[in-house]
Amino acid sequence: MTRRELDAAAITDPALRAAYTECRRLNARHGRTYFLATRLLPLERRSAVHALYGFARWADDIVDDLDRGRTPDERDRMLKRLEGDLARELRTGGGDEPVVRAVADTAHRYDIDRALFADFLASMRADLTVTDYPTYADLREYMHGSAAVIGLQMLPVLGTVVPREEAAPHAAALGEAFQLTNFLRDVGEDLDRGRVYLPADLLAAHGVDRPLLEWSRRTGRRDPRIHAALVAAEAMIRAVYRTAEPGIAMLDPRVRPCIRTAFTLYGGILDAIASQDYAVLHRRAAVSRLRRAATATAGAVHVLRARRRARGVREAAPADKAPLGRRER
Repeated sequence: MTRRELDAAAITDPALRAAYTECRRLNARHGRTYFLATRLLPLERRSAVHALYGFARWADDIVDDLDRGRTPDERDRMLKRLEGDLARELRTGGGDEPVVRAVADTAHRYDIDRALFADFLASMRADLTVTDYPTYADLREYMHGSAAVIGLQMLPVLGTVVPREEAAPHAAALGEAFQLTNFLRDVGEDLDRGRVYLPADLLAAHGVDRPLLEWSRRTGRRDPRIHAALVAAEAMIRAVYRTAEPGIAMLDPRVRPCIRTAFTLYGGILDAIASQDYAVLHRRAAVSRLRRAATATAGAVHVLRARRRARGVREAAPADKAPLGRRER
């Protein structure tokens, strides 16, 4: 499948093909939910999505530095080096780091705003020193770089049926919704890394602070105040999903099933958290394999329908007025 994706995207240089393949591997290993949804995209667009997410995973791995024992200063230097490598790759090309080569190639192909990458890396660098967020406004400022920009980077790849600036706020909200879902799911794991991403003002409204969270994580005991705060966090996240959802209809019809599937699967994580009575400090909630398979199957059906409609439009159009994106894959 990787070869077909690369051929469809007209990526022919062997080194560049290897770079995109590495990005795909990172996504398959780290992001089960979104990788599954990505397989519903048209073949020619998948490699670009893998490059964007592969770069994000690469930077995220530097920040978390699992099992390597690097100091924050060392990780900061690695992020700065990554930023410099990307800047040079975008200017001149010919770099050695596969993930950077792939994402720079994608940025050139789709004319993605370079500032979005700088904003992303600034938020990644914040993770080295910032361990909590006093207010939701503070968290949203962080999420602009860590999540909203991912949605904005994706828009040129996915394509829209409205002016891109009209779809942009919804794309940014979808990136935030996905990340907030991860924050709620990973409360316990993030706490082990010394971080609390749920805003302190939301927690404090229910009598919760970091010491209480640490006590619950350490002892395995639950507290009604924490439960109430997590319920409130879920409600907050659901509101972000509602803001994001209208943007799906603004996308190219052929990519809507992919994004709808990701939307449904990530929302399913919230459902799993609620069904496990918000025990996220003690266990990691996940969408069942059966539900993932059912959602992906439904998405595949929508893909087939979209392709049939597109084929009908092409067959009905005069030869000199065939729509753009005419090759069906």
